[in-house]
Amino acid sequence: SSAHDDTSTNQSPEPSAPLKETSFSIGLQVVFPFLLAGFGTVAAGMVLDIVQHWTVFTEVSEVFILVPALLGLKGNLEMTLASRLSTAANIGHMDTAKDMWKMIMGNLALIQVQATVVGFLASIAAVIFGWIPEGHFRLGHAVLLCASSVATAFIASLLLGLIMIGVIIASRKVGINPDNVATPIAASLGDLITLSLLAGTVSSSHAEYNDYASPLVCAVFVAMCPLWVLIARRIPSTRELLYSGWEPVIIAMAISSVGGLILDKTVTNPNFAGMAVFTPVINGVGGNLVAVQASRISTYLHMNGLPMGDPNPTPRKCPTPCTSFFGSSVNSRSARVLFLLVAPGHLVFLYTINSLRGGHTTLTPIFISFYLAAALLQVLILLYLADWMVHWMWGRGMDPDNFSIPYLTALGDLLGTGFLALCFHMRWFIGDRDTSTGN
Repeated sequence: SSAHDDTSTNQSPEPSAPLKETSFSIGLQVVFPFLLAGFGTVAAGMVLDIVQHWTVFTEVSEVFILVPALLGLKGNLEMTLASRLSTAANIGHMDTAKDMWKMIMGNLALIQVQATVVGFLASIAAVIFGWIPEGHFRLGHAVLLCASSVATAFIASLLLGLIMIGVIIASRKVGINPDNVATPIAASLGDLITLSLLAGTVSSSHAEYNDYASPLVCAVFVAMCPLWVLIARRIPSTRELLYSGWEPVIIAMAISSVGGLILDKTVTNPNFAGMAVFTPVINGVGGNLVAVQASRISTYLHMNGLPMGDPNPTPRKCPTPCTSFFGSSVNSRSARVLFLLVAPGHLVFLYTINSLRGGHTTLTPIFISFYLAAALLQVLILLYLADWMVHWMWGRGMDPDNFSIPYLTALGDLLGTGFLALCFHMRWFIGDRDTSTGN
Protein backbone atom coordinates (compact mmCIF):
# COMPACT_ATOMS: atom_id res chain seq x y z
CA SER A 1 0.00 0.00 0.00
CA SER A 2 1.06 3.60 -0.49
CA ALA A 3 1.42 4.04 3.29
CA HIS A 4 4.75 2.27 3.10
CA ASP A 5 6.46 4.53 0.61
CA ASP A 6 8.67 7.37 1.65
CA THR A 7 6.58 10.27 0.38
CA SER A 8 3.43 9.50 2.31
CA THR A 9 5.40 8.83 5.50
CA ASN A 10 6.89 12.29 5.32
CA GLN A 11 3.49 13.92 4.94
CA SER A 12 1.98 12.17 7.95
CA PRO A 13 1.09 14.60 10.77
CA GLU A 14 3.86 15.15 13.30
CA PRO A 15 3.29 13.11 16.49
CA SER A 16 1.96 15.21 19.32
CA ALA A 17 4.15 14.12 22.25
CA PRO A 18 7.84 14.90 22.91
CA LEU A 19 9.12 17.92 20.99
CA LYS A 20 12.58 17.88 19.49
CA GLU A 21 14.76 17.12 22.47
CA THR A 22 18.26 18.59 22.78
CA SER A 23 21.10 16.78 24.57
CA PHE A 24 20.74 19.33 27.36
CA SER A 25 17.00 18.78 27.83
CA ILE A 26 17.45 14.99 27.80
CA GLY A 27 20.25 15.30 30.35
CA LEU A 28 18.23 17.62 32.54
CA GLN A 29 15.20 15.32 32.62
CA VAL A 30 17.27 12.15 33.15
CA VAL A 31 19.86 13.33 35.67
CA PHE A 32 17.63 13.78 38.75
CA PRO A 33 15.76 10.49 38.44
CA PHE A 34 19.14 8.85 37.65
CA LEU A 35 20.70 10.18 40.87
CA LEU A 36 17.56 9.29 42.84
CA ALA A 37 17.69 5.74 41.45
CA GLY A 38 21.40 5.57 42.20
CA PHE A 39 20.90 6.54 45.83
CA GLY A 40 18.15 3.90 45.98
CA THR A 41 20.65 1.28 44.82
CA VAL A 42 23.24 2.60 47.31
CA ALA A 43 20.65 2.11 50.07
CA ALA A 44 19.96 -1.40 48.74
CA GLY A 45 23.70 -2.10 48.73
CA MET A 46 23.96 -0.98 52.36
CA VAL A 47 21.06 -3.32 53.26
CA LEU A 48 22.74 -6.25 51.45
CA ASP A 49 26.03 -5.37 53.15
CA ILE A 50 24.39 -5.66 56.59
CA VAL A 51 22.19 -8.71 55.97
CA GLN A 52 24.96 -10.80 54.34
CA HIS A 53 26.16 -11.54 57.88
CA TRP A 54 22.75 -12.56 59.26
CA THR A 55 22.45 -16.17 60.37
CA VAL A 56 20.00 -17.10 57.61
CA PHE A 57 22.29 -15.71 54.87
CA THR A 58 25.28 -17.64 56.22
CA GLU A 59 23.31 -20.86 56.79
CA VAL A 60 21.27 -20.75 53.55
CA SER A 61 23.76 -19.08 51.21
CA GLU A 62 21.50 -19.85 48.21
CA VAL A 63 19.55 -16.72 49.22
CA PHE A 64 22.33 -14.76 47.44
CA ILE A 65 21.39 -16.50 44.17
CA LEU A 66 17.86 -15.09 44.61
CA VAL A 67 19.12 -11.52 45.03
CA PRO A 68 19.84 -10.56 41.37
CA ALA A 69 16.86 -12.61 40.15
CA LEU A 70 14.41 -10.82 42.46
CA LEU A 71 16.03 -7.41 42.03
CA GLY A 72 15.93 -8.11 38.30
CA LEU A 73 12.22 -8.73 38.60
CA LYS A 74 11.63 -5.00 38.85
CA GLY A 75 13.52 -4.71 35.56
CA ASN A 76 11.24 -7.35 34.10
CA LEU A 77 7.91 -6.25 35.46
CA GLU A 78 7.93 -2.70 36.81
CA MET A 79 10.15 -1.20 34.13
CA THR A 80 8.24 -2.88 31.32
CA LEU A 81 5.01 -1.72 33.00
CA ALA A 82 6.44 1.81 33.15
CA SER A 83 7.59 1.61 29.53
CA ARG A 84 4.19 0.24 28.35
CA LEU A 85 2.19 2.83 30.26
CA SER A 86 4.54 5.66 29.19
CA THR A 87 3.97 4.72 25.55
CA ALA A 88 0.20 4.38 26.16
CA ALA A 89 0.17 7.80 27.84
CA ASN A 90 2.27 9.39 25.06
CA ILE A 91 0.01 8.09 22.26
CA GLY A 92 -3.16 9.09 24.13
CA HIS A 93 -4.49 5.71 25.29
CA MET A 94 -4.88 6.97 28.87
CA ASP A 95 -6.65 10.24 28.22
CA THR A 96 -10.10 9.28 29.52
CA ALA A 97 -10.69 8.02 33.06
CA LYS A 98 -12.35 4.83 31.80
CA ASP A 99 -9.43 3.90 29.52
CA MET A 100 -6.98 4.73 32.26
CA TRP A 101 -8.68 2.47 34.83
CA LYS A 102 -8.84 -0.41 32.36
CA MET A 103 -5.11 -0.06 31.61
CA ILE A 104 -4.28 0.14 35.33
CA MET A 105 -6.37 -2.84 36.45
CA GLY A 106 -5.24 -5.07 33.58
CA ASN A 107 -1.57 -4.24 34.05
CA LEU A 108 -1.61 -4.65 37.83
CA ALA A 109 -3.28 -8.06 37.53
CA LEU A 110 -0.79 -9.07 34.84
CA ILE A 111 2.30 -8.22 36.90
CA GLN A 112 0.90 -10.06 39.95
CA VAL A 113 0.60 -13.26 37.88
CA GLN A 114 4.07 -12.75 36.45
CA ALA A 115 5.60 -11.92 39.84
CA THR A 116 4.14 -15.03 41.50
CA VAL A 117 5.28 -17.37 38.72
CA VAL A 118 8.73 -15.81 38.36
CA GLY A 119 9.24 -15.71 42.15
CA PHE A 120 8.46 -19.42 42.22
CA LEU A 121 10.79 -20.20 39.28
CA ALA A 122 13.59 -18.05 40.75
CA SER A 123 13.47 -20.09 43.94
CA ILE A 124 13.68 -23.32 41.93
CA ALA A 125 16.69 -21.91 40.03
CA ALA A 126 18.35 -20.94 43.33
CA VAL A 127 17.75 -24.43 44.73
CA ILE A 128 19.20 -26.09 41.61
CA PHE A 129 22.23 -23.75 41.42
CA GLY A 130 22.83 -24.29 45.15
CA TRP A 131 22.40 -28.04 44.90
CA ILE A 132 24.67 -28.78 41.90
CA PRO A 133 27.99 -27.63 43.49
CA GLU A 134 27.19 -29.05 46.95
CA GLY A 135 25.68 -32.29 45.69
CA HIS A 136 23.11 -32.65 48.45
CA PHE A 137 19.54 -31.39 48.49
CA ARG A 138 17.95 -29.85 51.60
CA LEU A 139 14.16 -29.80 51.53
CA GLY A 140 13.95 -27.30 54.40
CA HIS A 141 16.09 -24.78 52.50
CA ALA A 142 14.10 -25.33 49.30
CA VAL A 143 10.74 -24.63 51.01
CA LEU A 144 12.18 -21.59 52.80
CA LEU A 145 13.56 -20.17 49.53
CA CYS A 146 10.28 -20.80 47.73
CA ALA A 147 8.05 -19.12 50.33
CA SER A 148 10.27 -16.06 50.77
CA SER A 149 10.87 -15.65 47.04
CA VAL A 150 7.15 -15.80 46.11
CA ALA A 151 6.10 -13.53 48.98
CA THR A 152 8.83 -10.98 48.19
CA ALA A 153 8.07 -10.93 44.46
CA PHE A 154 4.32 -10.56 45.01
CA ILE A 155 4.40 -7.79 47.64
CA ALA A 156 7.22 -5.82 45.95
CA SER A 157 5.46 -5.93 42.57
CA LEU A 158 2.18 -4.73 44.04
CA LEU A 159 3.79 -1.80 45.88
CA LEU A 160 5.99 -0.81 42.93
CA GLY A 161 3.19 -1.22 40.40
CA LEU A 162 1.04 1.23 42.36
CA ILE A 163 3.92 3.71 42.69
CA MET A 164 4.69 3.46 38.95
CA ILE A 165 1.11 4.18 37.96
CA GLY A 166 1.08 7.21 40.26
CA VAL A 167 4.32 8.52 38.74
CA ILE A 168 3.13 8.13 35.14
CA ILE A 169 -0.21 9.84 35.77
CA ALA A 170 1.53 12.66 37.66
CA SER A 171 4.18 13.20 34.99
CA ARG A 172 1.47 13.41 32.31
CA LYS A 173 -0.31 16.04 34.40
CA VAL A 174 2.80 18.24 34.72
CA GLY A 175 3.93 17.66 31.11
CA ILE A 176 7.13 15.65 31.61
CA ASN A 177 7.88 12.76 29.26
CA PRO A 178 7.14 9.74 31.52
CA ASP A 179 9.77 7.67 29.62
CA ASN A 180 12.54 9.76 31.19
CA VAL A 181 11.21 9.64 34.75
CA ALA A 182 9.17 6.51 35.44
CA THR A 183 11.75 3.75 34.93
CA PRO A 184 14.44 5.29 37.20
CA ILE A 185 11.89 5.86 39.96
CA ALA A 186 10.80 2.22 39.67
CA ALA A 187 14.47 1.39 40.01
CA SER A 188 15.28 3.64 42.95
CA LEU A 189 12.59 2.19 45.18
CA GLY A 190 12.58 -1.26 43.61
CA ASP A 191 15.91 -2.57 44.86
CA LEU A 192 15.48 -1.20 48.35
CA ILE A 193 11.90 -2.47 48.80
CA THR A 194 12.71 -5.88 47.29
CA LEU A 195 15.90 -6.47 49.29
CA SER A 196 14.33 -5.35 52.57
CA LEU A 197 11.30 -7.60 51.95
CA LEU A 198 13.55 -10.53 51.02
CA ALA A 199 15.72 -10.12 54.12
CA GLY A 200 12.60 -9.77 56.29
CA THR A 201 10.69 -12.74 54.87
CA VAL A 202 13.72 -15.04 54.80
CA SER A 203 14.76 -14.31 58.37
CA SER A 204 11.22 -14.47 59.79
CA SER A 205 10.53 -17.77 57.99
CA HIS A 206 13.87 -19.05 59.24
CA ALA A 207 13.35 -17.88 62.84
CA GLU A 208 9.85 -19.29 63.21
CA TYR A 209 10.77 -22.31 61.20
CA ASN A 210 8.03 -24.87 61.38
CA ASP A 211 6.89 -27.39 58.84
CA TYR A 212 3.63 -25.65 57.88
CA ALA A 213 4.18 -21.88 57.67
CA SER A 214 6.37 -21.73 54.53
CA PRO A 215 4.37 -24.16 52.34
CA LEU A 216 1.17 -22.40 53.44
CA VAL A 217 2.50 -18.97 52.39
CA CYS A 218 3.50 -20.43 49.03
CA ALA A 219 0.11 -22.07 48.53
CA VAL A 220 -1.84 -18.88 49.35
CA PHE A 221 0.01 -16.76 46.77
CA VAL A 222 -0.18 -19.44 44.10
CA ALA A 223 -3.92 -19.95 44.77
CA MET A 224 -4.54 -16.25 44.03
CA CYS A 225 -3.09 -16.58 40.51
CA PRO A 226 -6.36 -17.60 38.77
CA LEU A 227 -8.04 -14.42 40.06
CA TRP A 228 -5.33 -12.22 38.52
CA VAL A 229 -5.49 -14.21 35.29
CA LEU A 230 -9.26 -13.56 35.05
CA ILE A 231 -8.81 -9.81 35.54
CA ALA A 232 -5.91 -9.54 33.07
CA ARG A 233 -7.83 -11.54 30.43
CA ARG A 234 -10.71 -9.07 30.41
CA ILE A 235 -8.53 -6.18 29.18
CA PRO A 236 -7.48 -6.47 25.50
CA SER A 237 -4.05 -4.86 25.95
CA THR A 238 -2.99 -7.28 28.69
CA ARG A 239 -4.79 -10.38 27.40
CA GLU A 240 -2.22 -10.87 24.67
CA LEU A 241 0.69 -10.38 27.10
CA LEU A 242 -0.79 -12.96 29.43
CA TYR A 243 0.06 -15.52 26.77
CA SER A 244 3.06 -14.01 24.97
CA GLY A 245 4.84 -12.04 27.71
CA TRP A 246 6.47 -14.98 29.50
CA GLU A 247 9.51 -15.75 27.45
CA PRO A 248 11.51 -12.55 28.14
CA VAL A 249 10.60 -12.54 31.83
CA ILE A 250 11.65 -16.16 32.41
CA ILE A 251 14.82 -16.03 30.28
CA ALA A 252 15.80 -12.77 32.01
CA MET A 253 15.27 -14.42 35.42
CA ALA A 254 17.57 -17.28 34.35
CA ILE A 255 20.27 -14.85 33.13
CA SER A 256 20.07 -12.91 36.43
CA SER A 257 20.31 -16.17 38.40
CA VAL A 258 23.67 -16.88 36.77
CA GLY A 259 24.73 -13.45 38.07
CA GLY A 260 23.37 -14.63 41.45
CA LEU A 261 25.58 -17.70 41.32
CA ILE A 262 28.64 -15.47 40.75
CA LEU A 263 27.53 -13.26 43.67
CA ASP A 264 26.98 -16.28 45.95
CA LYS A 265 30.41 -17.73 45.16
CA THR A 266 32.18 -14.36 45.56
CA VAL A 267 30.45 -12.88 48.62
CA THR A 268 30.80 -16.05 50.70
CA ASN A 269 34.62 -15.78 50.30
CA PRO A 270 35.79 -13.69 53.32
CA ASN A 271 38.30 -11.80 51.14
CA PHE A 272 35.52 -10.43 48.91
CA ALA A 273 32.83 -9.58 51.48
CA GLY A 274 33.05 -5.96 50.29
CA MET A 275 31.44 -6.94 46.98
CA ALA A 276 27.92 -7.05 48.47
CA VAL A 277 27.56 -3.29 48.84
CA PHE A 278 28.57 -2.52 45.23
CA THR A 279 26.56 -5.20 43.42
CA PRO A 280 23.12 -3.50 43.55
CA VAL A 281 24.79 -0.19 42.60
CA ILE A 282 26.66 -1.31 39.46
CA ASN A 283 23.73 -3.51 38.34
CA GLY A 284 21.14 -0.87 39.14
CA VAL A 285 22.90 2.01 37.37
CA GLY A 286 23.54 -0.04 34.22
CA GLY A 287 19.98 -1.34 34.19
CA ASN A 288 18.47 2.12 34.71
CA LEU A 289 20.41 3.77 31.91
CA VAL A 290 19.71 1.03 29.39
CA ALA A 291 16.01 0.94 30.38
CA VAL A 292 15.69 4.68 29.73
CA GLN A 293 17.34 4.25 26.32
CA ALA A 294 15.25 1.20 25.33
CA SER A 295 12.06 2.91 26.50
CA ARG A 296 12.91 6.04 24.47
CA ILE A 297 13.79 4.15 21.25
CA SER A 298 10.60 2.11 21.61
CA THR A 299 8.41 5.22 22.02
CA TYR A 300 10.23 6.83 19.06
CA LEU A 301 9.37 3.85 16.84
CA HIS A 302 5.75 3.76 18.04
CA MET A 303 5.32 7.47 17.37
CA ASN A 304 6.99 7.57 13.97
CA GLY A 305 4.24 5.43 12.64
CA LEU A 306 6.17 2.55 11.09
CA PRO A 307 4.08 -0.55 11.54
CA MET A 308 5.63 -3.22 13.69
CA GLY A 309 7.13 -6.07 11.69
CA ASP A 310 7.70 -3.70 8.77
CA PRO A 311 11.40 -2.84 8.46
CA ASN A 312 12.16 0.83 7.84
CA PRO A 313 11.70 2.00 4.22
CA THR A 314 15.43 1.21 3.91
CA PRO A 315 15.97 -2.00 5.89
CA ARG A 316 18.21 -1.25 8.84
CA LYS A 317 21.48 -3.14 8.97
CA CYS A 318 23.08 -4.08 12.28
CA PRO A 319 24.18 -0.72 13.73
CA THR A 320 27.88 -0.07 14.18
CA PRO A 321 29.04 1.40 17.52
CA CYS A 322 29.73 4.61 15.54
CA THR A 323 26.11 5.03 14.42
CA SER A 324 24.82 4.09 17.89
CA PHE A 325 26.90 6.71 19.71
CA PHE A 326 28.00 9.31 17.16
CA GLY A 327 25.00 9.49 14.83
CA SER A 328 22.91 12.65 14.46
CA SER A 329 19.59 11.09 15.49
CA VAL A 330 17.89 11.82 18.83
CA ASN A 331 18.60 8.23 19.94
CA SER A 332 22.37 8.61 19.41
CA ARG A 333 22.15 11.89 21.28
CA SER A 334 20.46 10.25 24.25
CA ALA A 335 23.00 7.35 24.15
CA ARG A 336 25.84 9.91 24.47
CA VAL A 337 24.10 11.73 27.32
CA LEU A 338 23.42 8.49 29.22
CA PHE A 339 26.98 7.23 28.73
CA LEU A 340 28.41 10.52 30.03
CA LEU A 341 26.40 10.12 33.24
CA VAL A 342 28.14 6.85 34.17
CA ALA A 343 31.48 8.00 35.59
CA PRO A 344 30.29 11.09 37.53
CA GLY A 345 27.29 9.14 38.82
CA HIS A 346 29.38 6.23 40.09
CA LEU A 347 31.90 8.59 41.73
CA VAL A 348 29.04 10.22 43.65
CA PHE A 349 27.70 6.81 44.71
CA LEU A 350 31.17 5.49 45.72
CA TYR A 351 31.75 8.64 47.78
CA THR A 352 28.32 8.18 49.43
CA ILE A 353 29.03 4.53 50.29
CA ASN A 354 32.43 5.51 51.65
CA SER A 355 31.11 8.36 53.80
CA LEU A 356 28.35 6.12 55.19
CA ARG A 357 31.08 3.65 56.14
CA GLY A 358 29.44 1.06 53.90
CA GLY A 359 31.16 -2.02 52.66
CA HIS A 360 34.36 -3.63 53.84
CA THR A 361 36.34 -2.04 51.10
CA THR A 362 38.89 0.74 51.30
CA LEU A 363 38.46 2.90 48.21
CA THR A 364 41.98 3.00 46.79
CA PRO A 365 42.75 4.72 43.45
CA ILE A 366 43.40 1.27 41.94
CA PHE A 367 40.00 -0.05 43.04
CA ILE A 368 38.19 3.08 41.82
CA SER A 369 39.92 2.81 38.40
CA PHE A 370 38.97 -0.87 38.04
CA TYR A 371 35.42 -0.17 39.20
CA LEU A 372 34.88 2.73 36.79
CA ALA A 373 36.37 0.75 33.89
CA ALA A 374 33.95 -2.11 34.67
CA ALA A 375 30.96 0.26 34.92
CA LEU A 376 31.79 2.11 31.67
CA LEU A 377 32.32 -1.12 29.76
CA GLN A 378 29.05 -2.54 31.11
CA VAL A 379 27.00 0.52 30.04
CA LEU A 380 28.78 0.81 26.66
CA ILE A 381 27.84 -2.80 25.83
CA LEU A 382 24.28 -2.35 27.10
CA LEU A 383 23.52 0.87 25.17
CA TYR A 384 24.87 -0.65 21.98
CA LEU A 385 22.79 -3.81 22.52
CA ALA A 386 19.70 -1.68 23.21
CA ASP A 387 20.05 0.12 19.88
CA TRP A 388 20.37 -3.19 18.06
CA MET A 389 17.79 -5.18 20.03
CA VAL A 390 14.90 -2.69 20.05
CA HIS A 391 15.08 -2.21 16.26
CA TRP A 392 15.53 -5.94 15.69
CA MET A 393 12.45 -6.77 17.79
CA TRP A 394 10.46 -4.06 16.04
CA GLY A 395 11.38 -5.55 12.66
CA ARG A 396 10.25 -8.98 13.97
CA GLY A 397 6.86 -7.63 15.05
CA MET A 398 7.53 -7.88 18.79
CA ASP A 399 6.66 -4.86 20.94
CA PRO A 400 10.02 -3.72 22.33
CA ASP A 401 8.27 -2.17 25.36
CA ASN A 402 7.44 -5.66 26.57
CA PHE A 403 10.38 -7.64 25.28
CA SER A 404 13.59 -5.62 25.29
CA ILE A 405 13.93 -4.28 28.85
CA PRO A 406 13.89 -7.68 30.66
CA TYR A 407 16.72 -9.00 28.47
CA LEU A 408 18.74 -5.80 28.74
CA THR A 409 18.43 -5.38 32.52
CA ALA A 410 19.21 -9.08 33.07
CA LEU A 411 22.33 -8.78 30.88
CA GLY A 412 23.17 -5.68 32.93
CA ASP A 413 22.98 -7.81 36.11
CA LEU A 414 25.15 -10.53 34.63
CA LEU A 415 27.77 -8.15 33.18
CA GLY A 416 27.77 -5.97 36.30
CA THR A 417 28.20 -8.88 38.74
CA GLY A 418 30.76 -10.60 36.50
CA PHE A 419 32.88 -7.47 35.92
CA LEU A 420 32.68 -6.55 39.61
CA ALA A 421 33.85 -10.03 40.69
CA LEU A 422 36.68 -9.63 38.17
CA CYS A 423 37.62 -6.25 39.73
CA PHE A 424 37.84 -7.79 43.19
CA HIS A 425 39.86 -10.77 41.92
CA MET A 426 42.28 -8.59 39.91
CA ARG A 427 42.68 -6.20 42.79
CA TRP A 428 43.46 -9.14 45.09
CA PHE A 429 45.83 -10.55 42.49
CA ILE A 430 47.93 -7.37 42.16
CA GLY A 431 48.10 -7.07 45.94
CA ASP A 432 45.85 -4.03 46.52
CA ARG A 433 44.55 -5.90 49.58
CA ASP A 434 41.82 -4.77 51.94
CA THR A 435 42.99 -3.41 55.25
CA SER A 436 39.47 -3.28 56.68
CA THR A 437 38.10 -6.74 55.87
CA GLY A 438 36.98 -7.47 59.37
CA ASN A 439 35.10 -4.25 60.21
